[in-house]
Amino acid sequence: MRRKLLLLLETGLVLAGLLLGASAWKIHSALEQPLNIKQEELLDVPKGSTPTRTFLSLETDGVIKDAFWLRVYWRFNLAGTPIHSGEYRMQPGMTVNGLIDLWKRGDVVQYSLTLVEGWNFHQVRAALAKDEKIEQTLNGLSDSDVMAKIGHKGLFPEGRFFPDTYRFVRGMSDAELLKKSFDRLDEVLAKEWESRSADLPYTEPYQALIMASLVEKETGVPQERGQIAGVFVRRMALGMQLQTDPTVIYGLGDRYTGKLTRAHLKEPTAYNTYVIPGLPPTPIAMVGREAIHAALNPVDGTSLYFVARGDGSHVFSDDLDAHNNAVREYQLKRRADYRSSPAPATTPEAAPANEEAIPAASPDTAPESLPQVAPQEPAPAPEAAAPQNTQ
Repeated sequence: MRRKLLLLLETGLVLAGLLLGASAWKIHSALEQPLNIKQEELLDVPKGSTPTRTFLSLETDGVIKDAFWLRVYWRFNLAGTPIHSGEYRMQPGMTVNGLIDLWKRGDVVQYSLTLVEGWNFHQVRAALAKDEKIEQTLNGLSDSDVMAKIGHKGLFPEGRFFPDTYRFVRGMSDAELLKKSFDRLDEVLAKEWESRSADLPYTEPYQALIMASLVEKETGVPQERGQIAGVFVRRMALGMQLQTDPTVIYGLGDRYTGKLTRAHLKEPTAYNTYVIPGLPPTPIAMVGREAIHAALNPVDGTSLYFVARGDGSHVFSDDLDAHNNAVREYQLKRRADYRSSPAPATTPEAAPANEEAIPAASPDTAPESLPQVAPQEPAPAPEAAAPQNTQ
């Protein structure tokens, strides 16, 4: 009896060993099998996917075999390891083991979306909406609802996002990307505010952001940002209106068709800086770090006017007579893409110049929904503040 028991035990151990060996061989074969593809393919792993479900899907599609043994391998070797959602690049010749290695590293395919300096919020939303790789969660929402969805209820959206190239994976939502852009703008603005020049006409960073948007829209040559900011700051210090065409255009919204008229310059809107004193109530566009830096570190000088030459650069003038002469010279020669500049208190002889057509201003710009600008008194400069180089 004892001998029989020993024999059965030995037989069981042998069989168990054989089964373990066979299982190990099956798992090894399953892992080392090449993917059954003839060209590069993308594997989409949706949010909430499990390795079991993904293996079965690949087997159903004929890309792999022996999904059962791969599930066994994962269960005993990678239990608790998440499979990151996103797209994975499958190459001909790649083995299942190689694909699993991509999953473990979360090596998903990344895409990019560029938000451009000078865009308004309408354009930002349009760019997000047309990218099919971004999960659309904002369609049909008003601008106010969008701001609430990203955690900033009650804030006006214009100019609140940072222009940059953002990397994302398929399935990232439009709200997530917007929040990332909002946080980036806050970070850049706070850093630039800390190193601002003294005697600026702003009591808070938001006013500097508004000024930066005017600089952004008026600048055709990057190195002139500081000079343009200097003109605006000096005009404010002297109690002169800013009289900059992009604010008029923004205030017109859908009614702007590419041509600015004398009537437009006289039309009272919340944004028309030919009519209102000081800054408009909100930014009029997205701004880059350079425009923010210029608004907070304007170039010293005496010029109070500038007019575009028509090639993107400007002629800066200290007095009205010199400015009027520049206006006559360059407006007579102006090109189709000519951009005008702050005008003197009296309208120049030449008619206002044409401005390039832009999309309509962002929705929700009714006067009652606009934030009020705080009194524009010079803010004290921080101790040991020093202008930083524009990056």
